[in-house]
This record gives sequence, structure tokens and C-alpha cells, in this order.
Amino acid sequence: MTVHRLAELTYAEVAELVAAAGDDLVAILPAGAIEAHGPHLPLATDRIIARAMAEAGAERLLLAGLRPLLLPPLDYTAAPFAAAFPGTLSVRPETVTAIVADVARALARHGVPVLAIANAHLDPAHLGALHAAAAEIGAAGAPRLVFPDLTEKPWALRLTEEFKSGACHAGRYEGSIVLARRPELVRDAVRQRLPPNPASLSRAIRRGARTFDQAGGPRAYFGDPAAASAAEGRTTIDVLGRILAEAVLDSHRPRA
Repeated sequence: MTVHRLAELTYAEVAELVAAAGDDLVAILPAGAIEAHGPHLPLATDRIIARAMAEAGAERLLLAGLRPLLLPPLDYTAAPFAAAFPGTLSVRPETVTAIVADVARALARHGVPVLAIANAHLDPAHLGALHAAAAEIGAAGAPRLVFPDLTEKPWALRLTEEFKSGACHAGRYEGSIVLARRPELVRDAVRQRLPPNPASLSRAIRRGARTFDQAGGPRAYFGDPAAASAAEGRTTIDVLGRILAEAVLDSHRPRA
């Protein structure tokens, strides 16, 4: 068995996969964004992280006997915190909810029983849109949706200290993953000169901040970019894959 990628299959191959896999088929949607990640990381940083999480999770699901199906990533989403920075493409949250719910309904029509979201974009508006989609999909009853929100327990507690501090946008946590997966996209000379920014996004959000600038990130980064390493990135990707796989497997187990 192998990890399949939906966009690379023909419709006949999808039909064969659905028939063969049955209830063990799991579609995985990487959810990222196109938004500013400091002067050193690409706008597609969240997509890179989401794809890494999806692929690592898919490999673990395959080992567990399930049949993962990777979907094309969701790149356009709500990103109001970074909206003032050139290149950020922020759309309305209700647009995101509608897209995710429509994708889920399309999968269900074709016989895909489970949709798992591998999400790496943590803007509150985006998270709210995903939770709204989850509620809409849950009310419909199909497909079964799995969405481990990394900002919530128990998942958040398994990630790095920088992530848990809330000062983790384009810092050590995210920079390490990009270094592990797409090092050629990191402006490394810039990254190594950036001073740490300990301002916590999560605390700023609780205080009412609505933009990176208000939260203390005038250059669209938080945390310690210069401390990032590919080795830490590989470890974090493994943790993210475990989180996704465990969430799917937990939902797959028969309930007592």
C-alpha cells in the first residue's frame, strides 16, 4: 500500500481506491495560508508545515492499516493579523468555512468516510472558520471530521517550548520546520541576524490585539528565528505527524 495524492489520480483510480479501502480511507486536507512570515521565511510557510504534518501523519496511518489520501492544500484563508503586510492574501472567514464544508460534502458524495485537517495556520479567524466548518459537517453526519486544533490541549502541550509560549510565528518553531523541508526558501543570512522577539501572540490576542503590529511584531515574526535548526524541525514534524495520526485513530476506534 502507498499514500495516494488525490490530484495525481484519475477518476477511475479514485473509484477503485474508495471501493478497496472502504471505511479505512482517510482524506487529509493540509490547511495553511499565504501570509507574511518575517523578512526571512516565505509566504507559504504555513502550507509547508501543514503538508509536512499531513505527510508524516499519512505515513503513520498507513503503518496502522488505514488508507490515507492527501488532498491539495488549502492556501487561501483568513489571515487578518498579517493582512497589512505585502503578499498576504486574506479572505473572509465565512469563505473558508464554505470551502471546507463543500469539500467535505464532495468527498462524502464520492464515498470518502473520513476527512482529517492538518492545520498549521493559527490566526483566530482561520481557526474559527475551521471550527464552524467542523460543526456544519458534524451536523450533516458525513464525512467524519477529525481536526486536532494545535492551540488546544492535549496537542499544544506536546509541541516545543517556543510554541507553548505563544511567541511562535516565524520564529524557532516554524523556521525549524521550513529548514527541514524547504531550506532553499529560507533567507538564511537575514534569519541569523534577527534578534529574538519574545512577545507572545496568544497573550496579545487575549488582550484584544487584532494585528501583528498591535501584538508587538512589526516585522511579522515572534520568537527566535536565529535559533531555528533543521534537526529541531525534523523532530517537530514527527510530533505533528503523531498528533494527526493519533487523532484519526482515536476517532476510528469503535465507541463503547
